[in-house]
Amino acid sequence: MNHYPAVIIGAGPAGLTAAYQLAKQGILPTVFEKDRLVGGIARTESYKGYRYDIGGHRFYTKVTEVEEFWHEVLGDKFMTRPRLSRIYYKGRYYKYPLNLANTLTNLGPIESLLILFSYIKAHVRPLPKEDNFEEWVINRFGERLFRTFFKTYTEKVWGIPCTAIQAEWAAQRIKGLSLTVAVMNALFKVNNTKTLIEEFQYPNLGPGQMWEHCQDGIERLGGTVQLQSDIVGLRHQNGRIISATVQQGEGKIEAHADHFISSMPLNELILCMDPQPPEKVLRAAYGLNYRDFMQVCLIINEPDPFPDNWIYIHSPEVRVGRIQNFKNWSPHMVPDLSRTSLGMEYFCNEDDDLWTMDDQDLIELAKREIEQLGLARAADVEDGYIIRQLKAYPVYDGTYREHVETIREYLTTFENLQTIGRNGMHRYNNQDHSMLTGMLAVQNILGEQHDLWEVNTERSYYEEFTKEEMQSRAEHEDGHKPDHPHTDDPHPKLQERAVNDPERAW
Repeated sequence: MNHYPAVIIGAGPAGLTAAYQLAKQGILPTVFEKDRLVGGIARTESYKGYRYDIGGHRFYTKVTEVEEFWHEVLGDKFMTRPRLSRIYYKGRYYKYPLNLANTLTNLGPIESLLILFSYIKAHVRPLPKEDNFEEWVINRFGERLFRTFFKTYTEKVWGIPCTAIQAEWAAQRIKGLSLTVAVMNALFKVNNTKTLIEEFQYPNLGPGQMWEHCQDGIERLGGTVQLQSDIVGLRHQNGRIISATVQQGEGKIEAHADHFISSMPLNELILCMDPQPPEKVLRAAYGLNYRDFMQVCLIINEPDPFPDNWIYIHSPEVRVGRIQNFKNWSPHMVPDLSRTSLGMEYFCNEDDDLWTMDDQDLIELAKREIEQLGLARAADVEDGYIIRQLKAYPVYDGTYREHVETIREYLTTFENLQTIGRNGMHRYNNQDHSMLTGMLAVQNILGEQHDLWEVNTERSYYEEFTKEEMQSRAEHEDGHKPDHPHTDDPHPKLQERAVNDPERAW
């Protein structure tokens, strides 16, 4: 029988952070990861010496513990990188954050005035409720700007109408940004908004370098990280998880432990339970939805096709949703500076035509679209490589909140099980918030009492504002803000300043 002080399920940012913190306390963890690499969606893939981030991960946070952790693990292997990103819409490129002259030139005076009038109308006569993404954005930007810069891209990312996406996703991802703030930033460079950061830190060799070093640190301290180890069962008795059944190749092992920390998707966790949960909980697990992600990695025989770190593609004429230029994230991501590596990002579901398309056909699609967008010639593409990522984004649809709450209530009946991270909580966390849940889970094992579900809630973002700003926001939003349960007195750790940094989408 294998018995461990702590078993951690998943070697993404949340799981590895928890494992590292436990190992530092002398509680030697064992991490089981079903993939061949550590880092989860923050891993770095490699193909012929070219390194590819899975979507682009900025290292930017206002959570002090996370900042300190990054530098403790990775030391001086960080670069400070300037941010340059644009939006492609109707054949034109818009600088993002907004540059007023560029935006007005692209839109033209008539469309600019129509957007301004629409914005004024939204503030004079706001929609009476804002239960979904469309209503939330219209109330802050106006309907015309919503349809110009939000609707097409958001629906491309999620594959569902904006009216089917819950408002709290927008509140979590773009809170604090308004047309007024964006214009003020464009005019006067007054930038206190988290979506508009102009530089960030980045590991020399991509985010996977952080988690490879973290794995090394865990093992140096006496813990273990076992890759290609899939959790297929969790046996429980009398309110405690007794053991995890781990599939390793053709065989299985039984891992007993005192503590279990899981970052695996909530629905998979529930379906692993032995004995099975009540029918209501199983239905909730089956009701959770995810959006999958695919990146077509292109090697271009061109040293500098465009200057951006990444470009948002709002045009419905192409299927690509975003394009990463990895050499502009770090020159160390390419082995040959005369060439460029691009990541053409496609948002899809595992049963649709994109996901099941032959790899060579995907490369041909990406080559056509990169030329159609005027960013590179298809003839200059020398090679390509496909990365597929299941369950990249937990979907905030109309039923997710009820399902998550049902699962959450059930999981609280287990005294030695905690769930952390993006998929472990079905919450669209950034890397830093995922890491914070791992840190607080360890502190709970050490005797503290943190509610991990309070990380990255609205209240954590309110800590960014002054009392006067908070009062103003409360007066503006009172009466039509979606319900969001939280305690009246969260632990001070949850009052650390947090960052709203949309790595994935708006």
